Amino acid sequence: MYQELVDRKEKLAVIGLGYVGLPIALEFAKKISVIGFDINPKRVEMMKQGIDPSNELVKEDFEGCDIVFTDSLDVLKEAKFYIVAVPTPVDEHNVPDLTPIQKASETIGKVIKKGDYVVFESTVYPGCTEEDCLPVIENLSGLKDKVDFKSGYSPERINPGDKQHTLSSIIKVVSGCDAESLEEIAKVYELVVKAGVHRASSIKVAEAAKIIENTQRDLNIALMNELSIIFNMMNINTFEVLEAAGTKWNFLKFQPGLVGGHCIGVDPYYLTYKASELGYDAEVILAGRNINDNMAKYVAKTVVQHIIKNSQDVKSAKVLVKGATFKENVSDIRNSKVADVVKALKSYYVNVDVEDPYADSDELQHEYGFGLTKTIDTDYDVVIITVPHNEYKKLDDAYYASITKEHGMVADLKGIYRNKINNRTYWSL
Repeated sequence: MYQELVDRKEKLAVIGLGYVGLPIALEFAKKISVIGFDINPKRVEMMKQGIDPSNELVKEDFEGCDIVFTDSLDVLKEAKFYIVAVPTPVDEHNVPDLTPIQKASETIGKVIKKGDYVVFESTVYPGCTEEDCLPVIENLSGLKDKVDFKSGYSPERINPGDKQHTLSSIIKVVSGCDAESLEEIAKVYELVVKAGVHRASSIKVAEAAKIIENTQRDLNIALMNELSIIFNMMNINTFEVLEAAGTKWNFLKFQPGLVGGHCIGVDPYYLTYKASELGYDAEVILAGRNINDNMAKYVAKTVVQHIIKNSQDVKSAKVLVKGATFKENVSDIRNSKVADVVKALKSYYVNVDVEDPYADSDELQHEYGFGLTKTIDTDYDVVIITVPHNEYKKLDDAYYASITKEHGMVADLKGIYRNKINNRTYWSL
């Protein structure tokens, strides 16, 4: 398989061209022939024009790539090696929603042939690939895994907005359904991953490795958030505490904040769901999730308490939320906990404006029911800075004094203005 791809006798296909799939497809397209498949024809047309719908890549990233973008199954059939990189969200009850990955499995089931390979990259609970995805492919194709086609799992490690830790510079975990497939899959990924690959002993091990990466981060951030709540009661600045503690060589440097996005705020629920199926209640993991999911309400409550203390008239109060994306310097609003902050503030009947240099107003309106304000006023009771966009780091004390009332508060969730706000009340997590 590897040699056929290198000799361009066969093609590799990537199914799902979002934040994960498109960078993978383009990286491979610098070395071999690639088919980029997406079910959204509008996105396909944009990529044909060298435009990344996710706003992560620039036109130059598309140049010199041997790739065909399509939404056609007939074109997809030309591939021999399939990589699945579709979203794996949770529903409103935090239960894994396998619809996208099962639909992708159905797509592969319609096009896969004897001798083909399929590798899943979507984050799932251990066992999902073999128990939920491959049976769909087998039923539709009439082919048997390990006999007629080979399978594997290689968890994605794409970090939106991060230009340093890219696909080629991060060690890639790979796994296969047997020893032969493991080596072939590893060699294929070694084409584009300069940092090298780690061969996991099984597909389940690779799935588990991915899911605990983000579960570990989630728990550490939950600890920081809980410490922040405690220290706030003591009138101690959490970031100053972390700065002091961070002088010890083995102190892990995590910070408090809103935990959203399509990874850290979602993946732990896949693990706790599977644990529950096995009859185990993952208490520590769920406790961390509970703390992080409630931080938006905590922020809103703190803001409203300041308003009541200083003006009492909550219904006429105005709050400006700076930042609507799930993290800094990206346009991604998926599972943004800023939306929860806005919702919580509005539940107190506070008037809320939202501003963000990266987010799309129409997308926010469609997803969360609010858009971006076109003008920033000069009489806000509170300004909340939710994510440290580079544009915000350039702002100063005079700016915030100019857009807030005298009794106004600057709620700086990530502590980027620590010791820089003097003319207004300052608060951070």
